[in-house]
Amino acid sequence: MDSPALVPYPTLKRVLDRALAALLLVLLGPLIALGVVALSLNMLLVPWDRGGWLYRERRVSRGREFDLLKLRTLRADVVERVRDRGDYAQLHELDAGNLTRAGRLLKRFYLDELPQLWNVLRGDMSLVGPRPWPPTMVREQEAEGLAYRKLVTAGWTGPAQVRKGVPGIRYADLDLAYVEACRTWSPWRLARFDVSILWQTLRVLLRGEGLRF
Repeated sequence: MDSPALVPYPTLKRVLDRALAALLLVLLGPLIALGVVALSLNMLLVPWDRGGWLYRERRVSRGREFDLLKLRTLRADVVERVRDRGDYAQLHELDAGNLTRAGRLLKRFYLDELPQLWNVLRGDMSLVGPRPWPPTMVREQEAEGLAYRKLVTAGWTGPAQVRKGVPGIRYADLDLAYVEACRTWSPWRLARFDVSILWQTLRVLLRGEGLRF
């Protein structure tokens, strides 16, 4: 039986990703710097929680593994525990007790996700698409009959991310609808849709609709 075909990644989308990621890194650079300052102050005031500013975690995009970049929001001891167990960091971020004080601020405004714009610039992922999952979770989802995360370029944001909290919506359905759009829409139509998702994402960032504790 033939393997499913990779989802197209049009040249226009690829070029738009790199150009907008570079622009967003410049525009949002002060927010990234603010996050680093907050983490530095936290490490200065809490010596036992000193560690790196960045956290790297293996994720999957279009069948390839890469290191996803995030500003560290978890306490250093929790990071060590997550790595020892091979866990998914986001599952631990839902507990306020696992976060640094700076991490709580970063999570609220999604500032910890901004370094992933560098992942986009490197070509690891797209600006818009299904969020990249860890390899173990991708395999579990594939066993349930959903293999799209191995076929499509993962995204920094996507339709599922801008509709969080809307009742009656299954995020996998939004992902699958976007995958189908990548297969069937013209590059220009897809580009216009991507820009609209990015605009909605920036509004979510400014409203501080991330985790609140």
